[in-house]
Parts: sequence; structure tokens; C-alpha cells
Amino acid sequence: MKPIGPIPPEFAAQSGMLTIAGRSAADWAVEAGTPLFVYDTAIVAARVASFRAAFPAVDLHYAIKANPLPALLQFLAPLVDGLDVASAGELARACVVKRADAISFAGPGKRDAELADAIIVGATINLESEGEAGRALAIAARLGRTPRLAVRVNPDVELRGSGMRMGGRASPFGVDADRAAALVRSLIAAGADWRGFHVYAGSQALNAQAVAEMQAATLVLAARLAEEAGASPPLVNLGGGFGVPYFAGDTPLDIASVGAALSERLDDRPAVLRDTRFAIELGRWLVAEAGVYLTRVVDRKDSMGETFVIVDGGLNHQLAASGNFGTVVRRNYPAAVAHAMGAPAAMTASVVGPLCTPLDRLGDRIALPTVNPGDLIAIFLAGAYGASASPTAFLGHPPAAERVAP
Repeated sequence: MKPIGPIPPEFAAQSGMLTIAGRSAADWAVEAGTPLFVYDTAIVAARVASFRAAFPAVDLHYAIKANPLPALLQFLAPLVDGLDVASAGELARACVVKRADAISFAGPGKRDAELADAIIVGATINLESEGEAGRALAIAARLGRTPRLAVRVNPDVELRGSGMRMGGRASPFGVDADRAAALVRSLIAAGADWRGFHVYAGSQALNAQAVAEMQAATLVLAARLAEEAGASPPLVNLGGGFGVPYFAGDTPLDIASVGAALSERLDDRPAVLRDTRFAIELGRWLVAEAGVYLTRVVDRKDSMGETFVIVDGGLNHQLAASGNFGTVVRRNYPAAVAHAMGAPAAMTASVVGPLCTPLDRLGDRIALPTVNPGDLIAIFLAGAYGASASPTAFLGHPPAAERVAP
């Protein structure tokens, strides 16, 4: 038997039939069919409120790559100060719900057409290289527009303990710190509307001290670059990286202590940053715990002493939960039998999907109450990097339904 991660507190306290946004999982499944993602917006709103309490002087941006579902964007847009996108498709969705001057566009491979789209609507482009800067300036000149340009910096240091480290090493993301100031000077000289710095050092961090140290180092870096560039940045995007507890032994990030440490640093920031605004961009931390993936049991079988619970959804919808999206060692997401929340374990089984690959495994030898065909299995922390981050066309199975509640 292998452990599962902690069920989010909003669901962990339940017994009997799982309820999501006040409705039973069974009702959701009957109405929409399975496989099905349900996103509880009350949980998302609570995460936003927690952020505001911990970081009263910092803007909140939503990185929509975590979950770009239009109905969820419609809900989140009024609650956040900005949206961060990484493609023309995400830019188009963001522009439906947010003013373009509150949208920033990152990513190392922006095509000329994407740069043009961002310049035309007035979104901020986070430049990832000097080459991209030259292309953006040339496109803006042809269009007769003044581009809004920020410099994404590849920082000198990495975020300790992060699940995905994006600083302190050679990277396709951002301009190396020792070249960033020179690029800023060239942008200003070219007449661009320079919007500041974007620094992202890592993701999925649960260590509050490490996050606080990284934010402090980012402030030092931003001040140094601003002095070297001879200009104060209008905005410094401090990145994000706030993690959520997916696996056994994980504990929630203490954002209150992170916020307190950052507030102290901001109160004592250098003069060159005195009039600068600051932002933190978050994706999974806002939406992951709000999502539940419901999949119905099709069959149960025994093979060579092991039990397999076969369900109608799999890695084609939930690549991350299958352990094939950014993890080195496969570990189990939190899971439960929807009608038996809190029930004692009666069997050890692997929950597997319908795809013709041994990678299609949503739960590896986990303890479950008795499971039979027709039952619903709930996979938690399904609100981020689910449907949109999975190979939905693989083997031709239908896409999962998605519902935003209420």
C-alpha cells in the first residue's frame, strides 16, 4: 500500500457522500456525466482573500496557464489585479475579461504575429531575450505603436526546494541578470514604454523561509538592475511559486509568514524602488484545491494478487495526477470513493484509466473502501494543470466535462 496526499480541508472534513459547492458528487455526475471536473469558486475566492490579508500592498496576478477555462476566468478576473498569459490563445481569452493594460505576456517563443497582437491591444510583453526585444520594437515601428515592454530576468539564484527551478542556471526563460540593465537602457532609448521587471525563480514551493528569501533576493536584484539601468521600474513582478500539498507529507505554505517578511522588506526598500508597484503571479495556489475530478468505475479485476479499479477517465484528462507531468518519482494525489468519504479502508487497489498504456494510473496501490462498478472516484487538487495540460486527443477518448460552481 502506498500513501495518498492530503485531501483539501474543505473536503477532508466531509463524511458519507462527497459534496462540492453544496451539491453531491452523484448529482454533479448525473447532470454532466463522467469524467468530470468541478471547480468550487468559493474555495478560489477564499484563496484570494487569504492572499489579500497576507500581502496588502502587493498586486495579485493570475497565471491563466494553470486553468484557462473561460467560465473560471470570468469569475477570477474581477478578483485579481492582472492576468499573465503565455500564448496568443490565452491573450485572446484574457482580453475578454480584463483590460489589456492589466495583461502581461510571457514565454520564450513568441511568434511575430503574437508580438503584434500584444502590441495592438496594449498588453505588456515580458521580453525573454534581446532578439525578441528587437523583433518587438521593429513590429511596433511598422504598426506605428508604442509597445509596452518589460524585461523578464533570469535571476542569479534559484528558489530552494521548489518543484521546478527556473533560476540560477542557463535558461530559455528571461535575460540573464548581467545583461538585463543594458537591455532596459536600449528599450528606453528606442522610445518603448518600459514597464519594469519580471523575475520568476521556481514553482511549487512549500517552504515559507525559502520563498521569503527568494523574494528578498529578487528585491535586491531589481534595485541593482534599476540603478544600473538608471531608471525606476514601474512594476516588479516577483514571480510566484507558491505550492500546494499534493503528496503525503506535504504541508501548506505558510503565506502569513511569507507576507510578513515581504512587508518588512518593502517598508525598507531602496529609494530606486520607492515608487515601484509589486505583483505576485499565482496559478495553482489559487485554483488547484478548488477542483475535483470525478470518474466512474467501469470494472474491477484481480490480477496476480493485485486489484485494479478501472475508471472511465485517465491521464488523457489528468496527466499530472498520473505522475507524468513534472514529477520524477510517481506519488499519489489525494483520492477517495465519493459516496464513502471518511469510511475505513477495506481493500488496496490501483485506480487505472481506460487508455492502452501502463502509464494510465491515477492511484498506485492505495487504500480504499470497498469499490464496485458504478461507484465514483474523486481525485482532488484537480483545479490546476488538469484538462488543459493533458493529452486530450490521445487514443480518441472524449474530453472530460468541466463545470464551475456555483
